[in-house]
Amino acid sequence: MDRPMVFLDLEATGVDAQRDRIVQVACIKLAPDGSRDAFDSLVDPQVPIPRESSAVHGITDEQVRGQPAFRDLAPRLLDYFAGCDFGGFGICRFDLPMLSAEFKRAGMPFDLAGRRTVDSLLIFHRLEPRTLSAAVKFYCGKPLERAHDARADTEAALQVLLAQVERYGAGPSALPSDPQGLHDFCCAQDPRHVDAKGKFVWRHGVATFAFGKHQTRALEEVARLDRSYLEWLAKAESTPPDVVEICRRALAGIVPRQAQPGDAQAPLSLG
Repeated sequence: MDRPMVFLDLEATGVDAQRDRIVQVACIKLAPDGSRDAFDSLVDPQVPIPRESSAVHGITDEQVRGQPAFRDLAPRLLDYFAGCDFGGFGICRFDLPMLSAEFKRAGMPFDLAGRRTVDSLLIFHRLEPRTLSAAVKFYCGKPLERAHDARADTEAALQVLLAQVERYGAGPSALPSDPQGLHDFCCAQDPRHVDAKGKFVWRHGVATFAFGKHQTRALEEVARLDRSYLEWLAKAESTPPDVVEICRRALAGIVPRQAQPGDAQAPLSLG
């Protein structure tokens, strides 16, 4: 190393750099001589933290109340980052865009030009491929012969599943061994998603667009202000059936509502 590298992780109110806000900054500055300097602070986002986000990182409105806003931390962070490269897990996709947006909102210059970025998530994905060949080697301890031959791949998929059930079939988090249990494990819906694919997500308990030109806007608002978009979406051949139904019902004034703890209803209710 010829200069320090700051390993960075952020928690936020969501994943949209333009709309969401940081609620925690944690850094470790690794110097060329191996010494370390840590920084960690909660941040008052000055907007409510969605309970869906609190369920992920455990940070609540009460915890950030009275903590510094990002604009108050910005000068100190700029000084901390001076002359440093960046490292972390997933920072290219999330942390650095979020950090850049916060500095911009604070009116502080933050330039990544000339800084080297090392993302261990990208390294992990490139060097530990999630392919059938890799799965056969990992679970069965042998190479996959005749990869991409349909018959060989089918046999390999079966052998991998049997090995997974054997490997993970014990303990408090045991993988089910029956077909229904395996189906439920594989097809469990993310509780943050309104639909199966996450085209809509819950934000403050409100169904919100997670894609397209209305990303981060409430479905109910779009149904009121841009009905033609929902009509187009409901008719598009590529739109999943559950999203079509959500759009059609929203046009009729019926939007999904999120079940609350203790409710007997299913997680998604359209009625």
